[in-house]
Amino acid sequence: MPYNFNQITYRERLTPWAIAQLLPNMQRTIVGRFRSRSDADGHLGCLRQLIPHGSFVVVFDPQPDEETVSVSLTTAQKAVIGG
Repeated sequence: MPYNFNQITYRERLTPWAIAQLLPNMQRTIVGRFRSRSDADGHLGCLRQLIPHGSFVVVFDPQPDEETVSVSLTTAQKAVIGG
């Protein structure tokens, strides 16, 4: 039986909650993925403190896109600091 590359992996199924940064022109970037809603809400609070003018939302995304861009929290911190 050939492997189907379009199937999501087991690891991806474990992290259906995501924080998305809302961008102009109805675009979004996934900042992080989490196992539970409470984990996502906690990280969202940190992001809002680090980047107060950013637009972030918690979303339930059971089937992530292959083209999802993931940005780590340290990258977001560097963006705030200007480095």
